Formats: sequence, structure tokens, C-alpha cells
Amino acid sequence: MRLPALFSVPGDALAGTAATGASPNTRTLLAIASSLCLYEAGMALNDWADREVDAVERPHRPLPSGRIRPAAALTAACALTGAGLALAAGAGRPALVVAAPLAATVWAYDLGLKHTPAGSVAMGTARGLDLLLGAAATSGSTRPALPSAVLLGTHTLAVTTVSRQEAQGGSPVPPLAALATTALLTLLVTHRTSGGPTRGRRPATGHRPAALRADRYPGTMLSPGPTSSPSRRPPWSQDSGALLTTAFTAAYTATTARPYFHAILNPSPPLTQRAVGAGIRATIPLQAALTARSRGKATALLIAALAPLGARFAKKVSVT
Repeated sequence: MRLPALFSVPGDALAGTAATGASPNTRTLLAIASSLCLYEAGMALNDWADREVDAVERPHRPLPSGRIRPAAALTAACALTGAGLALAAGAGRPALVVAAPLAATVWAYDLGLKHTPAGSVAMGTARGLDLLLGAAATSGSTRPALPSAVLLGTHTLAVTTVSRQEAQGGSPVPPLAALATTALLTLLVTHRTSGGPTRGRRPATGHRPAALRADRYPGTMLSPGPTSSPSRRPPWSQDSGALLTTAFTAAYTATTARPYFHAILNPSPPLTQRAVGAGIRATIPLQAALTARSRGKATALLIAALAPLGARFAKKVSVT
């Protein structure tokens, strides 16, 4: 079930929620629970579908080693999928409308698309849909969360492309493309951290209305003074979310850059697997950056707190 990877899941729904300008609520928790179930369903189904390949390439895994029966893995995948859809239904019809294609994408990937050129796209789509699940459950709308879903899905697509050669090694092109994708996403995420209106909030009262009153009543004390100009406030008081976004984006870049670079120099299985693991762990700071960019500062800090927990368990259980 790869416990360390689970810590990369809650941030999907929370980032989707923040993108809509809403605050997390009970429906958000149901969306997170649904995501966890569908993610673990994909894990179990993946091992069931790959049991013959793993018997050759990774005989230590649960099914090839005989610790888990194939029928039990398939039963777990079905049960977890059903639980995920039921939890999404509990969050409302908009959430179920997103969870159904998410579940279908997970099954399609594991049963057929994984070993085709469409496999990486399917995995990126699944991660993007998972973010939209949080948006739909919390606010009933997914449109405001589409940009964040595309960015997160693109990162997942790059990581999945690298993972396709983690068992046997191969070309340096996939990790090079993943490194370039990381650089591009870093620019895109931080591009909107300065300037632009705060979504879902009105401008601070006292600026424009005061100016209008001064125009109407010239010479009165209502004319805005130096202290009322937003441009003269310290940057940190204007938007501390921009600072958090920059910090989390830097953490995202730092998590992936070195392992990707090593895999470029030597695309051997151990270094490629390390790059894939780094890409999965980097999902958390990317989620936090997207959340902070959407003015969800407290939620972004909560997402970031999951990273050390995932790293701790990754020392005992492989994330890939």
C-alpha cells in the first residue's frame, strides 16, 4: 500500500479547495477520504495487474513473494474503489461527478494504459482530477481550480514518464524533461505571487471610496493621505502569501533538482528510482505552493507539515 505516498494525497483536495476561495469543511474531509481510498485502490490494482512482470523484475513485492494472494489484492482494489465513490457521494453530487471519472482513470491506467504512451497522461489526469475533487466537494465548482489542476497534473506526468524506466534504467531524456518541467512549473507558480487581486475578497475599504469622496468634496479631510496608499505598505504586509508561495516553490525545486540531475548523468535503476521517489515527495511542497498562491496560507502550512511525515515513513517503506 506504500504508506509514504499517502501523505501526498490530502494536499490535492486542499489545494483544490483553496483555488475556489472557499474554506475547508466537512465535505472537504470526505473528499480527502475518497481520494485516499481511490489512491490505495490504484496501488492494490497496480500490483495485481503487474504480478507477472514483478515476478521477474521485483520478486520481493507482496504478490510475487507470496505474502499476498492475487485474489485478495483484486478484492481490496474493488472494495477501496467502492468506498472512495461512496465517500464522494456523501460529499455531494458535484464531487461524485468528478470521482467517477477519477476512478475510471485509475482502473484504465492499471489495466491497460500504463504500458502505452498514454500512461503518463492518464496518471497526470488522475492527479488533476483529484485536485478538482476537493474543489467540487467543497464549493460545488471546479472551474476556478482548473489552472492548479493542470500544473499539478503536469508535474505528475513528468514523474510518471521517468518511472517508466525505473526497473531497468534507460535514457537520460525523461529525467532531463522532468527537470525542465520542474523549472517551468516553478516559473508559472511564482509568476502570480506579486500583484493581482486577492480572489474572493474585496479591496480594503478606505482607498478608492476615500478618493471618490475627495473628488466630490475637494479640500475636505477625506482626501487620502500617505498612510492610505497600498503601494507604501511593506511588501510583507501586502501579501505574505507571496512569501509562502516562493518558499514552498523553492522547496519543490530543491526536492527534485538533484535526484533528476543524477538520473540524467546516470539513468541506472537505483538513481532513476530515487528520482521518482523525489518527484512523488515533491508533490507536497507543490501543493502547498499552489494553496498559498490561492491565499490559503494556513492550509498551505498544514499541507507542508505532511512532508516530514512522509519522509520519515519513506525510510522504512519504499515510496515507489
